[in-house]
Amino acid sequence: MQFPTTQWSLLAEAGRSGGPRAEAAMNELCRRYWLPVYRFLCQRGYPETEAEDLTQDFMFQMLESAVWRRVDPARGRFRSFLLGSLIRFLHDERARRNTEKRSGVGPSLVFDTESEPPELAGPHLTEDIIRKFDRVWAVTLLAASIERVRVQYAAAGKAHVYSHLKPFLPSGTSAPSYEAAAAALSLSVAGLRSEIFRLRQAVRIALRTEVAQTVSAPHEIDAELSWLRRILMDRGSVLPEADTAGDSRPA
Repeated sequence: MQFPTTQWSLLAEAGRSGGPRAEAAMNELCRRYWLPVYRFLCQRGYPETEAEDLTQDFMFQMLESAVWRRVDPARGRFRSFLLGSLIRFLHDERARRNTEKRSGVGPSLVFDTESEPPELAGPHLTEDIIRKFDRVWAVTLLAASIERVRVQYAAAGKAHVYSHLKPFLPSGTSAPSYEAAAAALSLSVAGLRSEIFRLRQAVRIALRTEVAQTVSAPHEIDAELSWLRRILMDRGSVLPEADTAGDSRPA
């Protein structure tokens, strides 16, 4: 597999070129990672509307900030950089709005600092924060991989095949019997097993592509995939429906 453009290389390109190319690179990063940030905030107890506004503000700051221009690709995984940036943003936002509250200047966005998860009140990463964000990140990557495969099936005129096979993927609901699924596709059970194998193999390839975009070098892919499998084995990792996984923002 050819090593694809990574998030680090997009940042490097943005830092070198400036102007429209930099803006395009950052817009692409924000499009890809809006959803994991939003889901993470929702899981940490923020109301949906507040989580959405905070995610928007964070992404806007990422677009406007010069911090990303100085990032070092050798630092490793993009998820770590994104999480660290998010926690610093939440800490600074909390401090800013507390200052506004004390000065009598009310912020336009309701920011309930009293009910904010206490572990997000400071700029430091705790094990709980990392674990929860890692789970959201892993679920998002797998969902994006499944969505990538769904699009491939649709482009090949096999959307109906995918619709019958997707319950056999990790994101699927209760799968029908092999006999029922095979009959729906006019296949033998052996033929159905072959189709399921091909679908799962396509998802593995898509997942490897997704993961490759978030590390700094090809040799890190296998280690990241191993980490991803460990995270996804956690029963708390609930995967969203594959057909909606490609959305970059909540409905």
